Order: sequence, then structure tokens, then C-alpha cells
Amino acid sequence: MRFGTFSYNQARPWVSEKQAFEELLEQILLTERLSFDEAWFAEHHHSDYGLIASPNLMIASLAHRTKRLRLGNLVNVLPLYDPMRLAEECGMLDILTGGRLNVGLGRGVPRDDLKHGLDRDTAQARFEEGIEIMMRSWTEQTFSYNGKAWNYVDIVCRPRPLQRPHPPIYYGATSPDSPTMVARRGWNLALSRQPLANCAQAIRSYRDERAKHKNLSGNGDAIMVRDIYVAETDEQAWKEAVPQLVRFWQLATDNVWRGDSVSADDLPKFTERFPYFPGGLTVKRLDEWGTSLIGSPQTVIAKARAMIETAKPDSLVGMFSFGGLSHDQVTRSIELFATKVRPALGL
Repeated sequence: MRFGTFSYNQARPWVSEKQAFEELLEQILLTERLSFDEAWFAEHHHSDYGLIASPNLMIASLAHRTKRLRLGNLVNVLPLYDPMRLAEECGMLDILTGGRLNVGLGRGVPRDDLKHGLDRDTAQARFEEGIEIMMRSWTEQTFSYNGKAWNYVDIVCRPRPLQRPHPPIYYGATSPDSPTMVARRGWNLALSRQPLANCAQAIRSYRDERAKHKNLSGNGDAIMVRDIYVAETDEQAWKEAVPQLVRFWQLATDNVWRGDSVSADDLPKFTERFPYFPGGLTVKRLDEWGTSLIGSPQTVIAKARAMIETAKPDSLVGMFSFGGLSHDQVTRSIELFATKVRPALGL
């Protein structure tokens, strides 16, 4: 069982973008010192929802500042990239990190696709072609490719990744059919947002499908992302976390920071558009549906034990920073999780 972090680096109007990135780097270096296992970064564009336009630049910045953390992107929005350029960039990152790179690949957010002139079908086609090109670039020497979006003649990937045949591939699954598709391709499964019961079913489906096929690549890794906020008491944790989780979902909905404050009563309207949140999230459902780990160390220990037993992920990944949480609040939550919660889990 591993533990990690997942970072959006959401915009806060009173914090400069320079300061926001400095704080994020400090948070990740703290997790290295506290023996976390991995750090993941979300790619988003033109948005207060997430300032990390290039997760790979975060990874490059951390490559020589860390020694043990595996570093990954959830995800590289493949339709926006020349896949050969991305394949070579990942080769560089794997070398710079000493073979600690995880590669998340996905189609991306529809609103970003549209801003780049891509409709859903075009984005999906570019994703499928991009996947084939990247796999060939890492497993073959010189090759040619003639597709609808990309064409190459006698091309070769340089530099090549240290990890062979390539770094682990992760795919963020949201639809019910995704886990079996991910398994058949030999990729690893990444789950976020969804209620715990959905995640548990997805992981079972993923592992059952992998068991049907021989000679699949990879280790069949399944990671699960949860919102995590740990404070000295339950009352403090809920008081501080809930408004900022509502803000997280407001940003997910509107893409820009709106208003000086948000109300917990607005949480359903910000989340009801997601099919896995029927009727939308509420403060009560954050707990009931197991999307979040909020509370004192003792409370989070109990909840995390039950969560791990239910879903059985290979890695529990925390989104520790969200909405308008301060740097001090985030680092304190990380420290409490690392020093009080994780040791008590006996994992």
C-alpha cells in the first residue's frame, strides 16, 4: 500500500501565481521528507480551476530535488500534443528522475478541447492515434506512421526512457466501461472524484479483466484519489475543509473564481452534472459516499482503514490542497496525515 498526493494548484485571488507555485513545490518537498511514495499533477488550461498547464514542467523542476518520490501527470492531455514530441519529453523526464516517471494519458476536458478547436470526435481520434504513436516510439527503433492527424516518415524517439519498455501508463477512468478497457490495454488505473462504492467496483472490474489475459504489460496498479484534510479536531477539520471543497467544485463548474465566498448549500448544483453524483454531492454525502477523508487523526484513521478495506487500492492519493486553503493549512494537514494517520494504518 502506497500513499501520494494529487495537486491542481488552484488559483486564489490574494496569492500571486509565483507564490502559488513556490508553495506547491514546498508541499511536494515536504512529502518527500515525510516518506510519501508519489506525487501527481493535474493538467488544466486557461483556468483558475488548475494552474498547472504543464505537469511535466513540475516534474522536471522536482527531478533533482527529490530522490524517492515517483512523479506523474494525471494526465497529459494527448490531443493537444504532437505525440512524438511528448514521447521524447517523457524520455527526458524519465532520465532526469532516474526512472521515477509515471505517465498519465487522457483525452482531456471537453471545454479545453473546444477552445483549441477540437470537437469530441476529433479529440478522441487524436488520442487513439497518439497512443499508438507513443507506444511504437518507445518499443520500436525507426518507424513510419500515416494517420488522419499525424504522419511521420522514418522517425525515431530520442532520448528513450530508462524504464523499459516504457514508463508505467495510467489512465483516469470515469465511465463504467473504462476499467476493463484499461486492463486490456495493459495500463494502470487511476480513479478520482467518484464515490467509494464506484471505485471499489471499478477496481474489481479492472483486476478481474486483467486476470483473463496473459502477458499483459505493467503491474496492474490501481490508484484512488480522495480529498484529504486532517486537523487537530473533527470540528476544526470540517469547519476549514468544507468551504474550500465547495470552492473546488465551484471552480470545476465555472472555471473562474466567482464571489468572495460560497455556500455549502451550493454544493449539489456544482456537482449534479456528474453522472456518478446522482442528485449532486452534499456535505453529508462527502462522508457517506466516501469521496473525502476529513477529521481529526483518530477519525481519519478509522475512515481510511474502512476505505482501504472496501476498495483495496494499491495507492491512496490525497488531494490535500483545494480551494482557498492556505499553505500553512495544507502543510499541517500533510504532516498530521504522515505522522499520525499513516503509521496507525499499519501499511
